[in-house]
Amino acid sequence: MSRRKTERLLNLVVCLLATRRYLTAEQIRRAVPGYPDSDEAFKRMFERDKEELRELGVPLEVGSDLQGGGGEEIGYRIPPQAYELPDIHLTPDEAAVLGLAARVWQRASMAEAASGALLKLRAAGVETDAAPAVGIEPRVNTHEPSFAALWEAVRDGRPVAFDYQGIGRTSVVRRHLEPWGVVSRRGRWYVVGFDRDRDEQRVFRLSRIVGEVAADGAAGSVTVPDGVDVRRIAFDWGDPVSEPRPAVVRLRRGAAQGPRRWARDVRPVEDAAWDGDWDEAVLTFRDVDRFAPYLARFADDVVVLDPPDLREAVIQHLKSVLAGAGGWPAPEGEVR
Repeated sequence: MSRRKTERLLNLVVCLLATRRYLTAEQIRRAVPGYPDSDEAFKRMFERDKEELRELGVPLEVGSDLQGGGGEEIGYRIPPQAYELPDIHLTPDEAAVLGLAARVWQRASMAEAASGALLKLRAAGVETDAAPAVGIEPRVNTHEPSFAALWEAVRDGRPVAFDYQGIGRTSVVRRHLEPWGVVSRRGRWYVVGFDRDRDEQRVFRLSRIVGEVAADGAAGSVTVPDGVDVRRIAFDWGDPVSEPRPAVVRLRRGAAQGPRRWARDVRPVEDAAWDGDWDEAVLTFRDVDRFAPYLARFADDVVVLDPPDLREAVIQHLKSVLAGAGGWPAPEGEVR
């Protein structure tokens, strides 16, 4: 369901709940934003919305009100007593779990829904224990740009397509996936599903998805096979163990003491094109995603020469940090 349609249905429910009399279709049209100006288009959309509400279990009542609402004309309303949920009674442990879950999702795309649910519970008189229950507070880190799109695709059962950069590759490959679930493992996020290109179940790390995730089919067309445990698939799959690789870097003299401690083949750079005193060294690494942020912490005291995928990852990490701080990325000619 699109966001626009969801908002229109929500506004329609609020409108029909707030009235004590029957509202005619024309009154609803004027009161609820999102309906078209054309009479025929409005009638078709309103009919679909009524059916949608009934399928969702909303008790839409049809009748007329001689005191208002158009006299004998047919109108609509939602009786509050038929729509309201019964009183909610939670044990202290259940309330604490709800509060903890809301805090876990504080930084995720569901933060607004979680906080709204807690607010409604408190308004109903249910204590949710807003104070932290433990000394450390768990949070779901979802800084991955593709997280929201993949989570929505899993929710809607919609196939997706995205560009993926595998380990040790400098180019991306277009992948087509029927997503089954998005899970976190050791601080990293993965999407599990059926890879249409490989014709088998696969696991993709979100940090290796390049660009936007695009819809690649109709909602509801993805079916998760019976007995599939996406968390177990992700945990059993793990990350392929990469062989150690050498990285050729240049280290500013008197700086970058961390990398220097385990560098090898350190030798002075005799190149007039380089400003200042520099040493060239070799570092050994396995994982670009872990090593690039580490090197980026030393800013311009460390320059990666090789391999290309590590160099590019460090540059992109520095650009993202600069953009997040409100700065502008340096021109390509100024990035060494």
